Amino acid sequence: MNDIVEKLQESFGMECILSQHEAAHRPASVWMAGAALHCKALARPKSTEELAEIMRICHAYAQPVVPHGGLTGVAGGAKVSGDEIAITLERLNKIEEIDVTNKTVTVQAGVILQDLQQKVADQGFLFPLDLGAKGSCMIGGNIATNAGGLQALRYGVMRQLVVGLEVVLADGTIISSMNKMMKNNAGYDLKQLFIGSEGTLGIITKAVLRIEDAPQSRNTALVCLASFQDAVQFLHEAKKSLASLLTTYEIIWQDYYQLMTSAPSPYSPPLPQNAPFYVLIEALGQNQEADTALFEGLLESCFDREIITDAALAKSQQELDWFWGIREQVELIFQVHHPVFLFDVSLPINTMESYVEEIKGKLQNRFEQVACYAFGHMGDGNLHLFVSTDENHADTRHQVEEIVLTPLTAIGGSITAEHGVGLEKKMWLHLSRSQEEMALMKTLKTALDPKGILNRGKILE
Repeated sequence: MNDIVEKLQESFGMECILSQHEAAHRPASVWMAGAALHCKALARPKSTEELAEIMRICHAYAQPVVPHGGLTGVAGGAKVSGDEIAITLERLNKIEEIDVTNKTVTVQAGVILQDLQQKVADQGFLFPLDLGAKGSCMIGGNIATNAGGLQALRYGVMRQLVVGLEVVLADGTIISSMNKMMKNNAGYDLKQLFIGSEGTLGIITKAVLRIEDAPQSRNTALVCLASFQDAVQFLHEAKKSLASLLTTYEIIWQDYYQLMTSAPSPYSPPLPQNAPFYVLIEALGQNQEADTALFEGLLESCFDREIITDAALAKSQQELDWFWGIREQVELIFQVHHPVFLFDVSLPINTMESYVEEIKGKLQNRFEQVACYAFGHMGDGNLHLFVSTDENHADTRHQVEEIVLTPLTAIGGSITAEHGVGLEKKMWLHLSRSQEEMALMKTLKTALDPKGILNRGKILE
């Protein structure tokens, strides 16, 4: 057995430090069915202090480590090799405090997002980060990837929801900035370094997060639109009419809607399948009667002005689940197509339609058979793209990535909106960051992790 593994097991016990063989009984990823975790060892610290001691030993041995949350990432940010030690935050899973006065919640990094949502809901509050993997993803991973999700239009991404943070650095130093203040202008806001850093600068152990009053009204509709320009106009009208109530504005291209409302999908089409675009719109508020009148008034006005061509309102929980299932159950794509390449890009709203048309055209010119499904958070400029081709050679992914990602530079877009860079997108980082920005990133990495042991090879070479 490796010396460092023996050292760690002697110091922390077999329950905390699992051997390579024991770790192999665990999954490598939520999305990779049957793939086992292959690492030198798996550390399971139960406290910040224990993690700090583990990191001090790893730093002394120059031992590379890979932080693990819920393993729901899709960019390879948690991928681990046989000579690396994985560190799971699963035992740091306590919700420590719900502060009703300051409207904050203090949580450890291993708390499951859905558990946090339920806990604060029981107290009459809302934690607004919401995404498809909420039943598995952990808060530490959400912060490390700066997760966005379905309600970012109203509440912002994870960066806007973090008030305070605790982090363990590569050498075991604990940086604690667990403030509850919304305003703190005393020097550098150090927590911002670690939000979105994907575990390359430090390991997040605890956070103070912003919570909101739980909504008392929810109005949701699926609408048809004849053009992308109508979708833009409808968004403008919704912002003017609903103001701060507007929470979600999801756009769906026709082919994705048809896929999700045809066999083998369990969802029948609530609206005809022949519209070029669909929008799932949702508003949350505090007065059901007044908010419903406002929401329905928006739909009626836009229908009368031919901005939208049809609409279906969710009048029950069953219909709500039906509409959201059409948008969220992307796993169906993997039942119909293979291989499938995933992308989440950020770009100005006015460039979305031409961008999708451009990449679809290039994909069709390159591959004899290709499918490209587009949908996403139009309200905050985030599109998800699922591409399937008739080829699955070693260079297929590279060719697809080149077609999808290269046009983003010219329109001021980003290669990733909320999934992070990880391993899969780092070769394309130059499309979204200048040489000067990347040089500064490397300077920060060297300063905080001089031995390069934290999630090596992720984001930057």
